Amino acid sequence: MALRKLWQNYKVLIVMGSSLGLIHWGWYNLKTHPLLQRHRDDAVPEPAIVSYVSPPAAPNSK
Repeated sequence: MALRKLWQNYKVLIVMGSSLGLIHWGWYNLKTHPLLQRHRDDAVPEPAIVSYVSPPAAPNSK
């Protein structure tokens, strides 16, 4: 009878806690899986942002 009362009183916490634990465990397994890892040599570097600001026009002194 104690388990039934515990389940009725804390059902939301038990379900949410175990779900959160399983989600994090699955995410950890995905992040550490060797076939899903990107190697640094295989990564294509993104091009850098290049900007050019033209200097102000020189005043004409005649």
